[in-house]
Amino acid sequence: MFDVGLGEMAVLVVLALVIFGDKLPQVAGQAGRMLRQFRQMADSAKADLQEGLGPEFKDFDLNDLNPKTFVRKHLLEDDPDHLTTNGSSLFDDEPSYATTAHELDGKKPPFDTEAT
Repeated sequence: MFDVGLGEMAVLVVLALVIFGDKLPQVAGQAGRMLRQFRQMADSAKADLQEGLGPEFKDFDLNDLNPKTFVRKHLLEDDPDHLTTNGSSLFDDEPSYATTAHELDGKKPPFDTEAT
C-alpha cells in the first residue's frame, strides 16, 4: 500500500526511537486505539447509512456505486452470455472495433459531399 522497503522501514524505526524514546510503547498503544476508533466510526457510519436507506437496501455495498459493478450486478446478473460475438467481454478497456483492421485495399475511403 505504501511501498515502503526494508531500508526505509529501518529508518522509520530509528526515527521513532529517537523522537519518542522510552514513550514509544505508549504512543504505539494510542495509535492502535485511534485506528480502532476510526474503524468503529466507519462501521457505524455505514450501518447508519444502511439503516437510513431502509430495508430494501439491506444488502447495500459501497462497491455497488462503481458503475461497472452496478451494470454487472443489475443488468448482466441473469445473462450468462454477456460476451460479445468475438469473445471479448463487454467491459474490456479497448472496444472490439478498435482492434479490427478495416482493409480498403489501398483505396481512398468513400467521401460523400452531401453528408458534410
